[in-house]
Amino acid sequence: MKSLIDNARVFGQRPEAFAKLAGGQSPEVLFITCSDSRVVPALITGAGPGELFELRTAGNIVPAYASTAPTGEAATIEYAVQVLGVQHIVVCGHSHCGAVGAVVRHEDLSAAPAVRNWLAHAADEPVCSDKTDPTVAEAVHHHVRTQLERLRSYPGIQRRLRAGQLALHGWYYEVHTGTVLAHRAESDTFETL
Repeated sequence: MKSLIDNARVFGQRPEAFAKLAGGQSPEVLFITCSDSRVVPALITGAGPGELFELRTAGNIVPAYASTAPTGEAATIEYAVQVLGVQHIVVCGHSHCGAVGAVVRHEDLSAAPAVRNWLAHAADEPVCSDKTDPTVAEAVHHHVRTQLERLRSYPGIQRRLRAGQLALHGWYYEVHTGTVLAHRAESDTFETL
């Protein structure tokens, strides 16, 4: 914690570097990824302050759209799309994902009921032919595609997609190599960016 505090103390000692941020934000990308501490969107993309609008959830889960019972996640997505007018949404899953691994291995989460209930939002169980694979790569790939489909059900996203004003991207980040793979819809595969 000490190194984090030390950095926070000196971080704001360059007010000229941050003054323009007070005028507002206009990020081009909504970056949806896992809460996992090994996944750092700005580090992966090289983005600076104001360039990414981030949504981090356990397992990068996008909950189903429901106008009668909105969630914080749905509100974040709607704000990014309708108010900020982001042009791209990236859903970035990652290797060694504890959330996806727990779903495919049917782990007992009775000691963590909020986690168990949240993971029920994962939609269908991610396809995984090798449940012993610690990277759970196949399952995460499937999970990312599922979350992209879930996003397509949001009314604001549907409108912007039809108008050609928004693009959806699926990424897979390998925490053990730093490699980023992108989903290619035409071949339904993940390939190096």
